[in-house]
Amino acid sequence: MAIATVNPATGETLKTFEPLNPGELEDRLVLAEQAYEAHRRTSFATRAGWLHKAAALLDADHDTVARTMTTEMGKTLVAARAEVAKCAKTMRWYADHAAALLADEHPDPADVRDSGAARAVVRYRPLGVVLAVMPWNFPLWQVVRFAAPTLMAGNTGLLKHASNVPQTALYLEELFRRAGFPAGCFQTLLIGSGAVEGVLRDPRIAAATLTGSEPAGRAVASVAGDEIKKTVLELGGSDPYVVLPSADLDAAVRVAVTARVQNNGQSCIAAKRFLLHTDIHDAFAERFTAAMAALTIGDPMDENTDVGPLASAQGRSDLEELVDDAVHRGATALCGARRPPQHPAGWFYEPTVLTGITPDMRIHHEEAFGPVASLYRVADLDEAVALANDTPFGLSSNAWTRNEAEQERLARDLRAGGVYFNGMTASHPGLPFGGAQRSGYGRELSGHGIREFCNITTLWYGP
Repeated sequence: MAIATVNPATGETLKTFEPLNPGELEDRLVLAEQAYEAHRRTSFATRAGWLHKAAALLDADHDTVARTMTTEMGKTLVAARAEVAKCAKTMRWYADHAAALLADEHPDPADVRDSGAARAVVRYRPLGVVLAVMPWNFPLWQVVRFAAPTLMAGNTGLLKHASNVPQTALYLEELFRRAGFPAGCFQTLLIGSGAVEGVLRDPRIAAATLTGSEPAGRAVASVAGDEIKKTVLELGGSDPYVVLPSADLDAAVRVAVTARVQNNGQSCIAAKRFLLHTDIHDAFAERFTAAMAALTIGDPMDENTDVGPLASAQGRSDLEELVDDAVHRGATALCGARRPPQHPAGWFYEPTVLTGITPDMRIHHEEAFGPVASLYRVADLDEAVALANDTPFGLSSNAWTRNEAEQERLARDLRAGGVYFNGMTASHPGLPFGGAQRSGYGRELSGHGIREFCNITTLWYGP
């Protein structure tokens, strides 16, 4: 795949980039290792000062950065601006909290004495150079939620971003440099996916993180395992959205629309499978379908647009194949299921609601990465839990019920990295984020995220 900015609203190639040659790549690896040796010795206060400056610069650049993201991958400008603000917020959160999150820990004195020590300390030390392989769907946020804790922990970062968002990737390197981080602390590698294995196997790389598809995660995990290197993987999901009779139906429908079409439906944590108790199924389906059909499709730069294009022609084709397979096997499209005729250029797809989904359909087991919702009717809570868990993924989940016993049952039995009650799944710097099963392993954000790429060191002092 070429490294290029291609406007998904028009299909026009706007700018292309040459990948790094072997010599240029080697120079960046050398610089990353050298920068780490200096960066790991800096204080939390120094790093926090640089990260606060990065947040301030990002705020100042917010409109330019948002327009770049919209141009490169098609998210609405409104959503892009919100992403920029969230990134600045997360930078400030880690700048303010990293020192406390990574403070020395002192084991129980009885355990210290029992070990034969006069004293013992647990210390979080940085690992080294961390490689990040990141996707296009949240081109700023996915990187910042890795970069902010990684840099605050004293590591250095190398970014291999998706090939269709090169300008966003280059902006991030420039941002951290402008903020004061020394050269080499954070670098963008303009390389193709075929070059990732060689970089990951390089002994100067200490660990890696990847957000992306299951095949990409499997490939990176395999190489990292062979090299005995730590990884964190976030590999997408097919999140359930359970609605039970005690729910506030108006709120559940309103949030469901946003939860499904956020980022033009291209979000790992978007609600994708709507499991509706039979008592409220028909009312929910009617209101939800009407709301989905009423969404405005169009130019993502237009402030009034609700749903822009998919990020690539291949992404739209993949989504069409899932929908066509379901309809061919007996599913019913309550709305959408086609390319909008009013937008012949670009990679648009109408918001779609499918019902009558059965296990023999691909969409029952595969992630629909676009504005397509699957509705299911369930008889009771037992069936809802069983169907919610009938997926190889386990990133997050949503449940609408005001019954505390039902909430406790869902909290206990849903196989996912998060359960969001009476609201939409969203990430926040203070809360751990990650999945289970084929949605990956490890956690980002919060204290759990910053400690993922630390050497948890026991310091034992004899009498």
